[in-house]
Amino acid sequence: MTMTTNEPVSPELVSEPSLAELASGKAVTQLQRVILPRTGDPLKVRSLYVDEARDKRAKVADRSSATITAGSEVSFGTYFNAFPASYWRRWTVLDRVVLGMRVSGAGRIDVYRSKADGSIIHVTGTTTAGDDRSLELELDLAPFEDGGWYWFDLTADEDDLVLHDAAWCAAEPPAQDARLSIGICTFNRPTDCVAALAALTDDPVVDKLVSAVIVADQGTKKVRDAAGFAEAEAALGDRLSLVEQANLGGSGGFARTMHEMRIHTDATHHLLLDDDIQLEPDCVARAFAFARFAKKPMVVGGQMLTLQDRSVLHAMGEVVDREQFSWRPAPHTHYGHDFAHRNLRWAGMMHRRIDVDYAGWWMCLIPREAIEEIGYALPLFIKWDDAEFSIRAGKAGFPTVSLPGVAVWHLSWTDKDDTAGWQGYFHARNRLVAAALHSPYKRGRRLVRHLLRQDLRTLVMLQYGTSALHHRAYEDFLAGPDELFRSLPTALPEARKRQGDYPDGVVLASSSDLPRPAMGAIQAERFSRPPTTPLAIGRTFGAALLHNLLPLRAGSHVRPQMNVSAQDAQWFLLSRLDSATVGTADGRGVTFRRRKPKAFWRLLRESMVTHARLYREFPRMRKLYRTHAEQLTGPEAWEQAFQAGSRDPAPTA
Repeated sequence: MTMTTNEPVSPELVSEPSLAELASGKAVTQLQRVILPRTGDPLKVRSLYVDEARDKRAKVADRSSATITAGSEVSFGTYFNAFPASYWRRWTVLDRVVLGMRVSGAGRIDVYRSKADGSIIHVTGTTTAGDDRSLELELDLAPFEDGGWYWFDLTADEDDLVLHDAAWCAAEPPAQDARLSIGICTFNRPTDCVAALAALTDDPVVDKLVSAVIVADQGTKKVRDAAGFAEAEAALGDRLSLVEQANLGGSGGFARTMHEMRIHTDATHHLLLDDDIQLEPDCVARAFAFARFAKKPMVVGGQMLTLQDRSVLHAMGEVVDREQFSWRPAPHTHYGHDFAHRNLRWAGMMHRRIDVDYAGWWMCLIPREAIEEIGYALPLFIKWDDAEFSIRAGKAGFPTVSLPGVAVWHLSWTDKDDTAGWQGYFHARNRLVAAALHSPYKRGRRLVRHLLRQDLRTLVMLQYGTSALHHRAYEDFLAGPDELFRSLPTALPEARKRQGDYPDGVVLASSSDLPRPAMGAIQAERFSRPPTTPLAIGRTFGAALLHNLLPLRAGSHVRPQMNVSAQDAQWFLLSRLDSATVGTADGRGVTFRRRKPKAFWRLLRESMVTHARLYREFPRMRKLYRTHAEQLTGPEAWEQAFQAGSRDPAPTA
């Protein structure tokens, strides 16, 4: 490690998007700016940027500078400002990183690093005497094979200490030139889409990095008509391409941006952004910098922070369990870490490097080489398109990383139940398609058994609409790969239509619109106790089956037995009832679920027959889908879908 002090650092350290001159005079590439919270950010959100005492908070002047008041200390060992050294050590060509900063006032600067287990090690420190001072610290990446971060703390003495700017940089330029395009898929969220466009151009660093922005507008509420679009269009100029087409889902929208990028730009990297996100602009620059220094072309994924609770990281990364072909948190991680409760320095789990199978398309940077070699998204409309793409890319030699410190705020899966209702159709069908393409097992190992268990669960939970949609999904999967493109424009309206055939598919404004429940609170509490042993679980499920042989309670289809909140809607509770209102996960209403014995037994018979067929025919479908894989993801088939979509109105969701 080398340190140079009291020599001027160019002010371009944080304002120049590509190269800056540090004290050594070497050309450097900015990797990650140190960024401060926005004015008005609550304490919970500030925890993503600064770790500070509540009674001695840093005084933030702008996004790059802050004052540490006399007698206080602020740590930048936070999600957005610590440097994820282990990821740069593992995936990039760099063997060292440069921390540059400019400070004034009397105080102390200390640099720390962590180990994979979260242990903290002091690396170096220095003091400032009060004058404006620039520092350059060269830090080794060798100790970070398994995990760990770098960060720095600032301590003010008798006087205030001012951080004017700081950044993590590379003491060398990337080996090859690179150009960044951005693809946004949007459906009836014109205001959110315009906000994302404005965020890209409002930040001068990011604005200079972006060579093209492609918006695939698939809605009936047009982006071009939204307030603020004219300003965003003027700021982007001829870099903006707005393409309007029918609603082909996320896969169709993002595939269109890939197509336009490949045909009409010379971009080397394409960044996918969802429309309903809140963007921290420097994350765009960070992902691009990481890709430019990667040892080989790779997919760089942004992580998801929870939009409704912004200090919460939804997940560090996810993997696909090949045994039953379902996604889950990557090993050694869990969902929903709140940095406001335990910040990065004290969250041991966050320091281990995590390897993933895929990156979500809420924010995902894809190299042009990958798109040209493996094609576009599968025509799945929504669900599993991102996971399948990364798995396919990995097989072709393009790994995926979920990069800490690169994230967007997005509505997390815990804030909505997208496995029920019409979205359940796409979950089931597309999971089978992805498994047919990539499962290493001839019959999918535990896949069919897991699908059957989910079906039984939805039936005893009085979700007949979801169960019927699952059966439609299985039939459409068994119809073969030719049906994927054919059904792309109509899959959503058909799913929504079938969902409405059953009471659990109809959302009511409030449970207060119905008579008061028949069951008292004490009895409801007793029903809510879960079975805890295999024997108890078996008995409870057996009782659920027998319950559907009994006649309905008088008036149960008019007056619910119980009002059940979304978080309490468990199978062991609902299986005992004849009717109940169940809150939706997004809190916007309730469904009035009613037991229908005839529908239950009919759907149960269908489920058993269909799952037997799935198990029997999966080897054949596996071979069939793999034979057609290139056709399903190739530009030619997608071009035909885009041309058809340009002639048809966009189906509403």
